[in-house]
Parts: sequence; structure tokens; C-alpha cells
Amino acid sequence: MAEIATVSDAAATAEVVAAARRGEGVAVLVPCYNEATTIGKVVDDFKRALPRATVYVYDNNSTDGTARIAAEHGAVVRRESRQGKGNVVRSMFRDIDADYYLMVDGDDTYPAEAAGDLIAPIAADEADMTVGDRLSNGSYGQENDRPFHGFGNNLVRRLIKLIYGFAFQDVMTGYRAFSRAFVKTMPVMSSGFQIETEISIWAVDRRWRVADVPVDYRDRPAGSESKLSTFSDGMLVLAAIASLFRDYRPMAFFGWLTVLLAVCGLCAGVPVIGQYLDTGYVTKLPSAVLAVAFMITAALSLTAGLILDTVAKSHRRQWEMSVYRVMEAQQRP
Repeated sequence: MAEIATVSDAAATAEVVAAARRGEGVAVLVPCYNEATTIGKVVDDFKRALPRATVYVYDNNSTDGTARIAAEHGAVVRRESRQGKGNVVRSMFRDIDADYYLMVDGDDTYPAEAAGDLIAPIAADEADMTVGDRLSNGSYGQENDRPFHGFGNNLVRRLIKLIYGFAFQDVMTGYRAFSRAFVKTMPVMSSGFQIETEISIWAVDRRWRVADVPVDYRDRPAGSESKLSTFSDGMLVLAAIASLFRDYRPMAFFGWLTVLLAVCGLCAGVPVIGQYLDTGYVTKLPSAVLAVAFMITAALSLTAGLILDTVAKSHRRQWEMSVYRVMEAQQRP
């Protein structure tokens, strides 16, 4: 009987996955800003790859007719007046109800043919987020002529690996799929291009199941320009990593800060203590004051870490309960 049940469950899962590959229950999310050159083709490609999906194009104050072209090609067009990709993603996650979510940029750099492969692990309940990996097959390096983009991607990957112990193949990709529970329980805090980093760190910190799916990347066609500023947006991404590390892992963040401050205090204080033991006097008063200040600050840092770690654990418990509620609501007929 158990064997029959297993076969039946496998058949049911296969049927669900096949339906998802056709686009049933799938929302394709396309954030856009001045993508008139490519948006029509992107909408057509994804409607062909996922014929039963709904394609949503969120226009972010475009001035080149992006919204009009998207509507002409059959997309559901909505507008987000707050500038920045993070603001667009926040509205998408809040507004749209679906079983599965596929997010892709509107610049025609990602293949629609890979959409089914990204959605399948979500539909099979094998992953909560899939990542369109442009790097492992070498297509990004071949197509993209901006070397600092690749350097920045690798730097962010290494920082996440160092802090969280999880090795993403591609952190900055704009091609991802999500489960409903993932989307409806993620608080989007970023306003700009830091959103991919925030999503990646959120997935790792909350122990969501993540799967990398290799995709073939192609560079933007002629007439299409990237909105990403390598250096200014890169600095915002690094700042976001530090901020999220502080918020999600406060004990580790303030623990390392405590160690650094204590080492500085010892470096300033050991000569003063040595002089006092030898002579019974302290003549290096500024060094003594500096050492005491460093040690007091280290103690305050440790205290802050302990308090904020308790707060973070409380937030994590509340979030776990919110995930249960979303999943129970999804399972109701």
C-alpha cells in the first residue's frame, strides 16, 4: 500500500509541475524603466514560454513608451511612482497573488525558454527560491563587456559565503522564481538595485531552500542601456550587506566589533600597565584614558549585541508563525 501511495504522490507531483510549466498559477513579474526597445519581445517570449501565466509589467516612471508597448503586447501594466527597482519589487510582492512567481528584467538578457526550469523546483516543493545562474556556464563572461560587474558579483558572493556560509553561484541575477510563502513573508527594505542582494541574504538567513538553475545570458541589444551604475550602486550593495548583517546576525556583528575594540584597548593599555608594574606610576595618561574608552565601548558593543540578538530571535519566531499562516491559507480549497 505504501508503494502505491508513493507512486500516486509522484504522479500528482508530476502533474502539478507540468501545469506550472504551462504557466498555471504563475505570475511573471517584470520591473521596467525605459525598456521600450526590448519590452515587447520580453512579453511575447514569456507569454509563449508560459502560455497560461499572467505577465505583469510594472512601469517605474518610464518616458519612452514602455508601458504602452507592454500593454499592446498583452501584459497587465501597473505603475510604481517611487523610483528604484526595490520599490517596484515591494509593490509587486504586495499586490500580486499567485501560486508561483517568476521575476525577470525587461531588458531581454534572460531566456524565456528557461522559465519552466526555474518554476519546476518550486512547483515540486523542492525549493522556495530558484536563481537563474548566468556565471557557471560562462555565458555572462562571454556576453557582458563590463568587467567590474563580474568583479562586484564575485565580491558579493564571497562576502555572503564568509558571513552566512552559503555559496551562491550568482547573486546579482535578475532572473528568479519564488514560492508564494517566500514572497508573502519577505519584508522588502531596499529601494534600488540592492534588492537582489537583499533577497539572496534573506533566503539564506531564513533557511529557505535555494536552487541554482544555469541559464544562458545574452547582452543587451543595440539601443538598450543599462541603468546600473557600477560604482555608486556597488557601494549601496556593500552598505546593504553590512546593514543586513547587523540586523539579521547582531550577535556576530557586534561580537566582532567587540573583539576589535577590545584589541585596540589592549594595545593602548598594555604599555600603561607595564609601566605601572615597573615604576608604580602612570605617566602615559592619554594612553590610559584611550584604553579605558576602548574597553568601555567594547562592553557597550557586547551588551548591544546580546540585546539585539534577543530581539532578532523574537522577530524570527514571529516570522515563522507568519509563514505557517500563509501556507495554511494556500492549502485551503
